[in-house]
Amino acid sequence: MGGVAGMRGRQTVRGMFQSLGVIMVAAGVMYLFIPHDEHADPVKAKDYRVELLTAQRAAPYPVLAPQGLGEGWKATVVSYKRENADAWQLGFLSPDTQYVAVHQSTAETGKFAPKVSQGAKATGKTQTVGGLVWQRWEGPKYDALVRTEGGATTVVTGTASFERLAEMAGSLRSSQKA
Repeated sequence: MGGVAGMRGRQTVRGMFQSLGVIMVAAGVMYLFIPHDEHADPVKAKDYRVELLTAQRAAPYPVLAPQGLGEGWKATVVSYKRENADAWQLGFLSPDTQYVAVHQSTAETGKFAPKVSQGAKATGKTQTVGGLVWQRWEGPKYDALVRTEGGATTVVTGTASFERLAEMAGSLRSSQKA
């Protein structure tokens, strides 16, 4: 009698594993065939308000951040390093999932701009965005819009097109009141 119960127990366990296997395969197949939005927040958007306020209080220049950017822009990187020539960095994923970053620093333009733009170089061309003239830099990895004003260099750079870089540059505002 005891032997039969033992057999049934083993069969139940084996059946359970088989069912589990079938469920796992079914779940995998469903996952493959159910359309899931690739852009459904694989990257968490950062809330950078606290860092921005801190940087705006600490920096010796007007710290810039975008205002009124369209839908689909996601902040992904934020940092302010006073010890590193007051370097402010705010990185975004654009709606077409390209990287666009705003860098500001009191460091010398000739050293700072190539560093944050991954080796881009001045083209001698300019681009006017929102009434402000920016230098166009081009590089193997990133292109950039560069501008020096108020004791700081601002670099808008990334893998995005100049059109996207200009969109970011045009949205930059300082909330510091003169």
